Amino acid sequence: MIILGIDTSCDDTSVAVAGDARLLSNVVSSQVPVHRLFGGVVPEIASRKHAELIDAVYGEALSQAGVTLKDVDVLAVTQGPGLIGSVLVGLCFVKGLALATGKRLVGVNHVEAHAMSVLIEREVEFPFIALIVSGGHTVLLYFEEACRFRVIGTTRDDAAGEAFDKAAKYLSLGYPGGSIIEGLARGGRADAIAFPRPMADERNYDFSYSGLKTAFINYVKKNGITDDDRCDILASFQEAAFDLLALKTLRACRDMGIKRLVVGGGVAANGRLREMLTERCGAQGVSVFFPLAALCTDNAAMVAVTAWFYARKGLFSALDARAFSRMALRVEGC
Repeated sequence: MIILGIDTSCDDTSVAVAGDARLLSNVVSSQVPVHRLFGGVVPEIASRKHAELIDAVYGEALSQAGVTLKDVDVLAVTQGPGLIGSVLVGLCFVKGLALATGKRLVGVNHVEAHAMSVLIEREVEFPFIALIVSGGHTVLLYFEEACRFRVIGTTRDDAAGEAFDKAAKYLSLGYPGGSIIEGLARGGRADAIAFPRPMADERNYDFSYSGLKTAFINYVKKNGITDDDRCDILASFQEAAFDLLALKTLRACRDMGIKRLVVGGGVAANGRLREMLTERCGAQGVSVFFPLAALCTDNAAMVAVTAWFYARKGLFSALDARAFSRMALRVEGC
């Protein structure tokens, strides 16, 4: 079974081809150079760039995979969550292909796909808990089996990656902020400043990053920042953000008796987060799985592989499937 996957959820235009869950191609066209000028993603620009690029990226993905559209059995596309204008570009493109060819369609949940991306490289036994952490999402999912999950925790305000981007923008460090802060934090002391861990003591699995972001900005306003202490401040900020992720995630694993953790999303590429979760999971007897760094950021490979599981179960989407911008909370997947 050959599946063509498309993702246009934010600012990356991506098309991939998978054959029986084996990746044949994964083409990603990044818009970072464009949005860097504005210090973050501009939704209107993102959707327009998708419309300009998607046909060429689609052609390149088929070429790299050595297949034609006739060889494709199933079409897959991110249905949401994401920037609604961006999501609609990919969804409309795939609907056009489905109408023209009569091929079956699978609309994929972008957050679910981040969790399933680890299965591109290895098998992970179900059930497991998935932590998805990116610029737009900080979500804990419980996967009972493939295609069946529920949200057990989410952010009450800012996503973790969003807080990093806003902190970097406040200091005029550039975009994307997460990777810049990670690089500077390597030279700093993570215990230099006692930034707060909002909601750390609450007996739930939800997160909050607005307060941490505000505490960071207020600290800089009050105390200033120099070349001598910049790395310490950023290392302490990063440590607080990741400490909260680890606390809530491992609490969920412990409470639910789950010994497998999957981590996905753009922030999952951060070396310090990987180090912290590996250490703490090991101490608690939990096996932790990370995708390759290249598969942490938005890509169509994870869409194609997720759709493969749905197609195997005969779970297809209708041609009138709607795009959505937000993750539904605490509802099971199909």
